[in-house]
Amino acid sequence: MSTPAPLFGRMMSTPLLVSSLIRHAARFHGDREIVARGADGSIFRYNYKECERRARRLARALIRLGIAPGDRIGTLAFNGYRHLELYYGVSGMGAVLHTVNPRLYLEQIVYIVNHAADQMMFFDPALAPLIETLIPHCPKVEHWVCLGQESERPALKGASCLAYDTFLASGDDDYQWPDFDERLASSLCYTSGTTGNPKGVLYSHRSTLLHTLASLTADALPCSSTDVLMPIVPMFHANAWGMVYAAPAVGAKLVLPGPKLDGASVYELIEREGVTATGAVPTIWQALVAYMEANGLRFSTLRRTCIGGAACPPTLITRLGELGVYVQHAWGMTETSPMATTGQLLAKHARLTDSERLAVRTKQGRAVYGVDLKIVDGEGRDLPRDGQSAGEVLVRGYWVVDGYFEQEKSLLRDGWFATGDVGTLDPDGYLALTDRAKDVIKSGGEWISSIELENIAAAHPAVHMAACIACAHPKWGERPLLVVVKKPGTTCAADEILASYSGKVARWSVPDAVVFVESIPLTATGKMHKLKLREQLRDYRLPSY
Repeated sequence: MSTPAPLFGRMMSTPLLVSSLIRHAARFHGDREIVARGADGSIFRYNYKECERRARRLARALIRLGIAPGDRIGTLAFNGYRHLELYYGVSGMGAVLHTVNPRLYLEQIVYIVNHAADQMMFFDPALAPLIETLIPHCPKVEHWVCLGQESERPALKGASCLAYDTFLASGDDDYQWPDFDERLASSLCYTSGTTGNPKGVLYSHRSTLLHTLASLTADALPCSSTDVLMPIVPMFHANAWGMVYAAPAVGAKLVLPGPKLDGASVYELIEREGVTATGAVPTIWQALVAYMEANGLRFSTLRRTCIGGAACPPTLITRLGELGVYVQHAWGMTETSPMATTGQLLAKHARLTDSERLAVRTKQGRAVYGVDLKIVDGEGRDLPRDGQSAGEVLVRGYWVVDGYFEQEKSLLRDGWFATGDVGTLDPDGYLALTDRAKDVIKSGGEWISSIELENIAAAHPAVHMAACIACAHPKWGERPLLVVVKKPGTTCAADEILASYSGKVARWSVPDAVVFVESIPLTATGKMHKLKLREQLRDYRLPSY
């Protein structure tokens, strides 16, 4: 008996391409506004129809310059409308958009640009001094383009420079977005490189579109045509968490805040443009809330925000809630595009008290459809989803990395990516991170969660920011050391802060000491830089040493 031929569905096989997002926005939400604030505070306004037209002109200009599919095109830029056009013009014609973080150390930027073999570099005018420093170290870059008008084009030492608007004029409006294999690369982001050299994560058109569609679901990071979305997270940080793809997909008004992200600047833009939804790392929100509380301000339109990149202290969730903003915790990394989990509550949580719901919301959330999670011990064995067993977090899914750019070896363990995060999964699938593997404090054979200790300290009324790091101890190996930045105008003693741990954690996990500092170093993506903090305090000796 012969084997029957497989029966295939009779549906279109339209490729999932980044260009389809901006094309859809232009056709069905063409008059929806895009607002961008420049470094000088000036406001530029246009719409999706005009953005898509300019992106097509850009694609044509790139082709006329000799850029071919697969070529890497770098950017050193903040959240602006020209940067947005690059997102679509570069990827749309088949080249690879490579967003570079200008806040990295010079050596890291040089490594990243050369490793990616960027052929062009588009940069904000204010970054011209950085560009001049880069030029002699980046010989593969053939063209440097200033994201501005001809009058803003700097006279660079060591290389010629084009003005973006002039370059754009060399294109034309007749260009049409091509179809090609959805598995081809669309963009490239490098990890922050806090340990070793930064590593490149090469996204495909397919992974980007699937990530976008998943992010728009009601239990993920919902957004609609009635929203005004402002991605505070930079466009060089994991593609702005996908927000600059999600907004045109549904026709949301898009507000791009530029480089000024202090509390006053962010608050003013939110209020002026009627922002309803946004996303940023906790340090941005801490500065914004402090500014608002000091000036007796409230939000009039902002209703929800996504907080990721680092654990959000429960006190910050509560303070934002008092200002009328619902915080949705999320977790992911550059290697997961970045969304992996979101902290939406379940129907049964409606029966809980406010404090019980807060305990759920401070977790990193449940896996969105398209992502799977598990926890393993040091031997790679699966741990139970009991909310207690802590181990390394492994992830797999439609938009999860397989291997790093220009590295042939796969990163996967039996089909799973090891994140380096340590956490637990409860019976409902909620992930609670307890640490990064490199940050966990191992005291006398027991693991102590630095995140838990930081959250308790952050609830103290005199604490602005708190970091907990491991400090060497001759008997226990490591003991927790709490590093605190006090709020302006407040006073508190170390004993007072340590007393706040009573009854909240086991006595053996209470920090041995508190060190007060003026500031805690941050990474280029706004997270607490614990590696640098440990280096700064490497000679510190605990009182019980």
